[in-house]
Amino acid sequence: MVDPVDPLSGEFRAAVGGAIAEFLDERSRGLSELGEDLEPVMELARAFTTGGKRLRPAFCCWGYVAATGTTEVPTSVIAAAASLDLLHVAALMHDDVMDASQTRRGMPAAHVQFARRHAAEQRRGSAADYGRASAILLGDLLLVWSAQMLAESGAPNLAAAASLAALVREEVNAGQVLDTAAQTRSPLEAHSDLTSTLAQIQRVVEYKTARYTVIRPLQIGAALGGGSPELLDALAAFGSPLGRAFQYRDDLLGVFGDETLTGKPSGDDLREGKLTVLVARAMAGLDQAAAEALDTLLGRPLGDAEVERAQQLLIASGAVTAVEADIAELATQARTVVNDHIEYSPARQGLNELVRLTCDRST
Repeated sequence: MVDPVDPLSGEFRAAVGGAIAEFLDERSRGLSELGEDLEPVMELARAFTTGGKRLRPAFCCWGYVAATGTTEVPTSVIAAAASLDLLHVAALMHDDVMDASQTRRGMPAAHVQFARRHAAEQRRGSAADYGRASAILLGDLLLVWSAQMLAESGAPNLAAAASLAALVREEVNAGQVLDTAAQTRSPLEAHSDLTSTLAQIQRVVEYKTARYTVIRPLQIGAALGGGSPELLDALAAFGSPLGRAFQYRDDLLGVFGDETLTGKPSGDDLREGKLTVLVARAMAGLDQAAAEALDTLLGRPLGDAEVERAQQLLIASGAVTAVEADIAELATQARTVVNDHIEYSPARQGLNELVRLTCDRST
């Protein structure tokens, strides 16, 4: 059973983790005849799918509750929901290669670990190239496995859910294309043209985060529960503002987060030079000289003092306050949809609690 008071309970997360571990054990046995070269891939597949917030599986299961009214979620639905975390980790593996991120979930990123293994074994060729190639292939395998795990889950109404799962795989990759294009834009453009810059970033957020993290998982769960088209529409109206709030909180944590909680160094988004709503609002709120100073602190290695200087500029610009206000307003919008359009009380309670856990978090 899932708990409306604690929709991300330890018991729930353990059930999702157990489903993933069982599936990966099966895949490991199936691939054993290919030899030992796949062992490091399986090792990291297990490492990076262990833990995590399990938000996407949770939204899937609460979509099921919204459709059925019962908090008794079958193991087959748990397995279907867990497949979304394989998709998520696939995206993380690819993101870390594209962003040259060094850490993920408190450990070296996959491409870093593969490169270190290559160097330690004194293999031929470039260790960095080998690390990137292996991490990309790990992400590809996890993407394939997410579809396979859903298909083999035995969950009810699988055909309806599968079409939505295909959409989320398409949308997250399309969103990544939009994001890659957006990141070629100079952050300084927001100083003179905030409206256009925000519109581009928000389109990325809708496809790369809101649909992928909240809307489609909810709709997949509702479809598994036989939910009506009207319910799926209501869940989309709930998930869009909540997904945007989720990303804005991520943007704040990417600059101000505690590394011991987030698993990534404080200021990592600054080093990667990410053009986010936070950065865009800061550029618009600073004078020309201060905006140019902030721009020099984006997209390069930074020491602690430089990270602190960038943080001070973000705060002084009013952007942090503005983004916090955006998160609060979006959370209110999401709660209004739940309270007006979700029929079953346990689902309303669980979804409202997920709003809180999504928006008020430190990881």
